[in-house]
Amino acid sequence: MTRVTDIMGEIASASDEQSRGIDQVGLAVAEMDRVTQQNAALVEESAAAAAALEEQASRLTEAVAVFRIQQQQQQQRETSAVVKTVTPAAPRKMAVADSEENWETF
Repeated sequence: MTRVTDIMGEIASASDEQSRGIDQVGLAVAEMDRVTQQNAALVEESAAAAAALEEQASRLTEAVAVFRIQQQQQQQRETSAVVKTVTPAAPRKMAVADSEENWETF
């Protein structure tokens, strides 16, 4: 009878240990579920932030495009101004002065 009592005690002890192990596994699964849901919320927030950033980048590109157009127009103006200043003047006939006119001694 002592042997049966010892075996039943060992079974009870092993069952208690298994129960504690199962409780720990349950706690770990609950924690993993909580962290997974938290990560899912963070992913959702990140996706929303990425969409907002994409929209802002698009608006910024449109705003910068205005400056590029103005810069290109300014470059075109400068180029046409340079072309106008580089154009050689038409040759003129110079009046031949009398060799003895307008000469004074210094």
